[in-house]
Amino acid sequence: MRTTDAQVRKLMEEMAKHGRLGLASARAGMDRKTARKYVKEGKFPSELKQERTWRTREDPFEEQWDSLAERLKEAPELEAKTLFEELCAREPGRYKPGQLRTLQRRVRQWRAQQGPEKQVFFAQEHRPGEAMQTDFTWAKELEVTVGGEPFAHLLCHPVLPYSNWEWATVCHSESMAAIKRGVQAAVFRLGKVPRYHQTDNSTSATHDLRNGKRGFNAEYLALMKHLGMEPRTIEVGKKEQNGDVEALNGALKRRLLQHLLMRGSRDFESAAAYESWVQSVLEKANRLRGAKVEEELAAMRPLSVQRLVEYSELEVVVTAWSTIRVQHNTYSVPSRLVGQRVRVRVYDDRLEVLHAGKPQLVVDRLVGRNGHRINYRHIIWSLVQKPGAFAQYRYREDLFPSIERLLKASGLSTDKTLATLEQEKLPAKVRRQLPALCEGGFVERAENVLAFGLPGRGKTHVVSAIGHELVQRGYEVLFIPAVLLVQRLLSAKKSLLLEKELRRLDGYDAVIIDDIGYIQQDREEMEVLFTFLAQRYERRSVLITSNLVFSQWDRIFKDAMTTAAAIDRVVHHALILELTGESYRSEKARSRETADKAPRKAPGDE
Repeated sequence: MRTTDAQVRKLMEEMAKHGRLGLASARAGMDRKTARKYVKEGKFPSELKQERTWRTREDPFEEQWDSLAERLKEAPELEAKTLFEELCAREPGRYKPGQLRTLQRRVRQWRAQQGPEKQVFFAQEHRPGEAMQTDFTWAKELEVTVGGEPFAHLLCHPVLPYSNWEWATVCHSESMAAIKRGVQAAVFRLGKVPRYHQTDNSTSATHDLRNGKRGFNAEYLALMKHLGMEPRTIEVGKKEQNGDVEALNGALKRRLLQHLLMRGSRDFESAAAYESWVQSVLEKANRLRGAKVEEELAAMRPLSVQRLVEYSELEVVVTAWSTIRVQHNTYSVPSRLVGQRVRVRVYDDRLEVLHAGKPQLVVDRLVGRNGHRINYRHIIWSLVQKPGAFAQYRYREDLFPSIERLLKASGLSTDKTLATLEQEKLPAKVRRQLPALCEGGFVERAENVLAFGLPGRGKTHVVSAIGHELVQRGYEVLFIPAVLLVQRLLSAKKSLLLEKELRRLDGYDAVIIDDIGYIQQDREEMEVLFTFLAQRYERRSVLITSNLVFSQWDRIFKDAMTTAAAIDRVVHHALILELTGESYRSEKARSRETADKAPRKAPGDE
């Protein structure tokens, strides 16, 4: 057993008391000879331990190391894994995967002893009221929805680095309109301004990126002059120089996520309601920084100007196509404006179109370049007069979604169509019902279709064929196995996004739920399925296949009351398809068996 420092300390204490080695070693729990050694040395075991300078096993890379070291000198950024893969390719079978760690240790040692110098970061001391740092950060991980729809957005995030006071506004792109709104919201909230305003230099909102020199653009300089701040920026590719706001971006989103979990829902009535909630969270956080914020405010200059408008203006001419081109994107406008010059106010999230000072149109602003937003109301009368123009119309997809896109989004099997359905094998009643179902009238009436039958009777093929025909008529259809639907809803519920998921599914005119009888759910899974069916009741259609008759649905919904309620909602306004007869699968299996047993002609037989 290894002797510890505590044992030797006890030994020394006992020796100091009475000087009897035998008794002292017994009380310290060690052998007499071991005790004599430590008394003679007068040191603890930790002080006597010698560092090992020899290898316990042969270095598998000893022969190759000189060449590997040369490679590292030529390209210090090479990783050990890359070098190891090259060695394995050069000498197959010589090296084992577990030896990678040995090479990684040698490369790490080489970098520390012979590698290139590394960049040193210098801790910064911030002075009260000196600067405000502003950055944009995407908030996708918050999974916020507005009115049940996914809300893709950024947060414009100004920060005072000395006190960590922060503010945020919702925006859709890193635009000048967004930074004008965000910075003004922050300084008018404070009532004072610092000396400097600092940003990175990667956005055209503040910098002129066209000539490669990355100087500040004129509009941003005008904003800084108006507010009384001096603009400054970081070096290209040196985001750590904006480190305080970069770090607080993550802290901000973690804080908002925690408050969303406490709120119990990620859905908001409007973007304005969401922004107001974000700012209420930050207001509470800023109260905790009161003392340092007071120091900042004492060192800052009073804000003595009026707020600038949060938009930029430009004039454009409406084309003969009834469109305008604004910042690399195309928008339709009322056709009465064709040929007229209009003034456009460009906000971060919208455009306002005015003619002779009177508002004509408000439209959501597009993000990026070469997009288009076409409203059919602006051109419908011209299309009525020129129906032949619609076939080759450049923006046709904006007016009506293509069949290909609907089919791709449906999840329908491409081989289960009406053309591949063996209708002659269907019961006569089902054959009579099928044409009307394919027309889609039941979808317009928000009716349901229930297909019952034992396994192999063609239930899935029949409802899939109906789904394909609905898609051909422009309906949005979703085909989903019942077990996947339940998992999808349950996952959304656990993430506090059930309402959002239900609204997303509500966008489909018809949802096909396949094999509802095969799922044996617990109560939580049963509840989300019932919630889905109840929400679509008398509003949207569902098509359900099941091998269980209604009297057996208590296997799905567990208790009699819920089962009765589910059946009532599904059956009311429903058409029932009963698929009887022999199993298609059994019949095909017999056909294959018969073909296998048939005598085969020998080569050369006529």
